[in-house]
Amino acid sequence: MSTEQHTGASSSQTRWLITGAAGMLGRDLAEVLAEAGAKVTALTRQDLDITDAEAVRAAVAGHDVIVNTAAWTDVDGAETEEAAATRINGDGPRALAAACAENGAVLLQVSTDYVFPGDATEPYRHDAPTSPVNAYGRGKLAGELAVTELLPERGYVVRTAWLYGAHGRNFVSTMLGLAERRETVDVVDDQRGQPTWTRALARQLRDLGEAAVAGRAPAGVYHGTASETATWFDLARAAFELTGLDPERVRPTTSDKFVRPARRPSYSVLAHERWAEAGVAAQPHWRDQLAEALRVMAPGAPAHQAPAQETPAQETPAPGGRSGA
Repeated sequence: MSTEQHTGASSSQTRWLITGAAGMLGRDLAEVLAEAGAKVTALTRQDLDITDAEAVRAAVAGHDVIVNTAAWTDVDGAETEEAAATRINGDGPRALAAACAENGAVLLQVSTDYVFPGDATEPYRHDAPTSPVNAYGRGKLAGELAVTELLPERGYVVRTAWLYGAHGRNFVSTMLGLAERRETVDVVDDQRGQPTWTRALARQLRDLGEAAVAGRAPAGVYHGTASETATWFDLARAAFELTGLDPERVRPTTSDKFVRPARRPSYSVLAHERWAEAGVAAQPHWRDQLAEALRVMAPGAPAHQAPAQETPAQETPAPGGRSGA
């Protein structure tokens, strides 16, 4: 069963600009928009430096919706290079927001669960207090604040987390690679979040952009993650099972066995209450997303559509070092 849910109007009349278009999310978004017949300009990091205000102003001109998927994503590296990371994750969105304000364009800024401390016991609402625990989160929060400050009526922050997809290094692809080389894999079981397929997020961004242009979506913060929760351990087991591998090869462990320079939040579950206000569907269950994604990511495997359900959950920090965008 496809997880496709399109609640927006036709994208063909909207002029879209994607920054960071060579990344995992950017590539899926470009494909989703092209399938909808949209007019899309997809700019990679080599095409556009989002911290160059003049270049950004020129790129934004003539577009209705700008989606910023460009980001510094090395969470651990940001600990020692915070200024450089914040320049991209904070100053870049500010330049884009300023250009959108001049041109009357809508800006969708992709952000992260890392703006929260990760010590909650219930899903973080869009208006929950922020308190980043690492340099990456501080930089992303700076970008959020710039967008909401400069674009109070046309700025949209979409926080996401635990991304995986076909076009980049991520936890799911790493697990499938390890399965070919190791008999067992140890995965942490004390971090909980919402594993999110980049293509499912891309579809939601498409619908939000259309709703924004049509004046149906209130500006502000939204949470773009899969429905229901899992741990990294759950995700790894599901990936094994859905590709015909023995899930018992995945063994639980704890985060203290994988010490990283940047602190990771242990609870990264985001609430989805705002999507109803915009008339945009919430994302499907994480397991349904994974089943569809694996048909793309591992086409030769005997993936099957297992029923969506909560399984006992756990994870390992994503090898790429980041949670969201």
